[in-house]
This record gives sequence, structure tokens and C-alpha cells, in this order.
Amino acid sequence: MSGSQSPNEKPRPRIGPDSRPFWEGCRAHQLKIPFCDDCGKPHWPAGPVCPYCLSARLRWRQVSGKGVVSTFVVIHKAWFPAFAKEVPYNVVQVELDEGPRLTAKMIGVANDRIAVGQRVQADYEDVDDELTLLCFRPA
Repeated sequence: MSGSQSPNEKPRPRIGPDSRPFWEGCRAHQLKIPFCDDCGKPHWPAGPVCPYCLSARLRWRQVSGKGVVSTFVVIHKAWFPAFAKEVPYNVVQVELDEGPRLTAKMIGVANDRIAVGQRVQADYEDVDDELTLLCFRPA
């Protein structure tokens, strides 16, 4: 079957024109977030207008990627066959020091050691030559 994924291949994230700078930054191991030029607030998820002041003027800038875990969940069932080899896996939400809250997986710590309020730093997982995913590790 042409164009279909094998059962063990992870589904790829959707990359649209509004999120292209984010994914290009990940490939360069940099966290880039759009900020509104008018009100200065983070503009995430990226879109055509700022959700706060409705300005269409935004600028992508690199941020440190440091923050704290605000919520997390450890998932013990593979909802998709592609994730079956990684059960259990975790999903954390991180309040960035500069910018919005982002969701990704946590690496470098056992699932039972993740805690709300834990300091973390952005890291990157090179999936292949074309795709690098954001993840977090303890700071």
C-alpha cells in the first residue's frame, strides 16, 4: 500500500504553515515560539491572529525551554499500535518560564519520579533525518 504507515511506525505530527518555524527550530534543537509584536504575549498555538489583542503581527523567537511541570499522566495502555513498544509512557504539560504551556514526553527520569512543580529543560528527540520532536528532561 503506497502512502500508508506500517503498524510500528509512529504517526507524524501535522505540520502546517503556521507551525513550520516551530518544527524547523526543533530540527536545529532550538525551541521557537511566536510572540505578538503588539501586546508581547506568546501566540501559541500559532495562528493568523493573536488570541489576546487580535493583531496579525507576530514574530518567532527562540526561548530557553526551561519551565516547570504543571500536570502529567503516565499512560499504561497503547492507544495506537505504534506506541505499543513504549508502554507505559508519559505525557507532561510544562509551563515555560518564557511563553506558553507545552505538552510533550519527559525523558531522563522514571515515570514514578515525575512530579508537579519539577523543573525541566527542553530537549529534542531525532526521530529521523526529517523529524525532530520536542521532549523535556529534568533541569
